[in-house]
Amino acid sequence: MAKDLIVSSTPRETRAALLEDGAVAEVFIERESRRGNVGNIHKGRVTRVLPGMQSAFVDVGLERDAFLHVDDVLAELDENLLTPEEQAAPAREERGPIEERVKEGQELVVQVVKEPLGQKGARITSHVSLPGRYLVFMPTVEHVGVSRKIVDEEERRRLKAILVQLRAERGGGGFIARTAGQGRDGADFARDARYLTRTWDEARARAGRAAAPALLHRELGLVQRLLRDLLSEDIAAIRLDSEREYRKTADLVRELQPELASRVWLADGTGSILDEHGVSVELERALRSKVWLPSGGYIVINPTEALVAIDVNTGRFTGKKDLEETILKTNLEAVQEVVHQVRLRDLGGIIVVDLIDMEDRRSRQKVMAALEAELRRDRSPSKVLSVNEFGLVILTRKRVKQSLQRTLCQECPYCAGSGMIKNAATVCSEIYDEVKKIAADVRGHPLRLRVNPEIARALEGDEAGVLEDLADLVGPGITVQPDPLLHQEQFDVVAS
Repeated sequence: MAKDLIVSSTPRETRAALLEDGAVAEVFIERESRRGNVGNIHKGRVTRVLPGMQSAFVDVGLERDAFLHVDDVLAELDENLLTPEEQAAPAREERGPIEERVKEGQELVVQVVKEPLGQKGARITSHVSLPGRYLVFMPTVEHVGVSRKIVDEEERRRLKAILVQLRAERGGGGFIARTAGQGRDGADFARDARYLTRTWDEARARAGRAAAPALLHRELGLVQRLLRDLLSEDIAAIRLDSEREYRKTADLVRELQPELASRVWLADGTGSILDEHGVSVELERALRSKVWLPSGGYIVINPTEALVAIDVNTGRFTGKKDLEETILKTNLEAVQEVVHQVRLRDLGGIIVVDLIDMEDRRSRQKVMAALEAELRRDRSPSKVLSVNEFGLVILTRKRVKQSLQRTLCQECPYCAGSGMIKNAATVCSEIYDEVKKIAADVRGHPLRLRVNPEIARALEGDEAGVLEDLADLVGPGITVQPDPLLHQEQFDVVAS
């Protein structure tokens, strides 16, 4: 599969897109004023310990206190609270409850593993993990491992031997070989290890000097992270529209994989690089709830606080032979588009897909096989939990940052995020109820109703009977004043 990385930069924002065979697969956006927090290392102070939730809240200098679960508390950081036997215990649950491991006011070195989402603060851990080009350094654990995507047993043994030596030279800590490390020699891993261990040592040194809350280490910028995580022989081209970002990228590619330096290109600047590769169109499409399928069917995507619900419909597609064939074709197109939209929108957590019911067991198997094949192309870990005869598929996908919609949009101030507002009939009914409450006090006095123009038109048309009913309550002399500054659900009843 041919992959291209498209990067558009301005002084305020960087947008990047990963193209697979010319189609936009993933979009990344980073604004200088609101850079992400995942990967950052902080020195924080515990503000609250909640035994009932086995968790604590930690002030790390962000807008909201971060959330620390008991499983993410490192014994090394609270050794004054534990016996040597407890510190050496391999099972976390044997090390005691949260109230015995951290105290209010205690200072901890932690790393952000999940961005603040909605009203929730960031998720943090004291098990620090620093990713490099070819390996991941975990200074707080004693572990050596190899990416599961490397399946050749001989290569796995070779890589483990390299990592064991690196750990011995370091004097401890853990290392995991990344997929990009396959085939690389010990010198590549040693260079990565030196950089990562130096980064950790510098962070710990800052922790000794700084008062909590303090930022000890900031994760790389967007383009640098993408090159670290994606750069490989699969990347056919890296195209940028900023000369400054082009120079930085070219230098980094020459350092990471010199043989790929010729694949870095600077756009001529005559047009939008995002428009040229269809990224802008896909971004607009990713903000809509309804997405059409090639055959005429469609899916509807509804993110909620707890999960994402995706509904599949045949729409305009009526098929050519029989109902089962129509349903199978629609569902096959749907699972491909579902995974595409999940990656594009960076949806995570629990995702429920309501496929069209399939009677034939073989049809269900084909659809599930297609879904799993598409998910294998996704870099974020995911797992299909269940599928039943009603067509419901439940899957989970790791969520570490805000979705594309939350990054680009804000809650609608008109509907307050509900996606719905009261219709004119409902508002007119509420006006009647409100006047009825004060009828005894205003009867015989002129009455002015200040309402949204849509409600004013309704009171002159379909809901004119409401004014007649109000006249029966309080007498004649009711006037309606349209006010475009009022929300459709708002109104004022003014007695003269």
